[in-house]
Amino acid sequence: MREELLGPKVEDVAMAIVQQYNEENEIIYYAYLLNLREDIMEGIIVTSKGYGQNVDSGQRVKTSTLRHSLEILLPNEAAKIEPLMEEVFALSNEYWVSFWVNDQLFDKKFIFLAESISEENMKKIPLLGEIGVMIK
Repeated sequence: MREELLGPKVEDVAMAIVQQYNEENEIIYYAYLLNLREDIMEGIIVTSKGYGQNVDSGQRVKTSTLRHSLEILLPNEAAKIEPLMEEVFALSNEYWVSFWVNDQLFDKKFIFLAESISEENMKKIPLLGEIGVMIK
């Protein structure tokens, strides 16, 4: 009974924080949703928020919760979700993704832990061909 309440297991879906360059050749960061599945994801909702603790003051810090929606994401396709400022890398950044596949609802939480979005953790991201940090 408990397993039924958990819903279907989400596989071959990933979130990535990718390093890119703007027109002034400055480094900028974007969050991407990657569909590594063989089927189409539909009715996609992504919520994002950051949370943690201020190192200097010890006070809890929380960002606003943002909501994004996508109608469809084809197999082996990626979608740009939102830009990120480097200041939030000191926080845990959470992305909750919900989507439909063949009339079945899937959802999964992806958490980039505080300080995990860093140069030493960056690797080449499939589908994008750029470097970043990915959680699958």
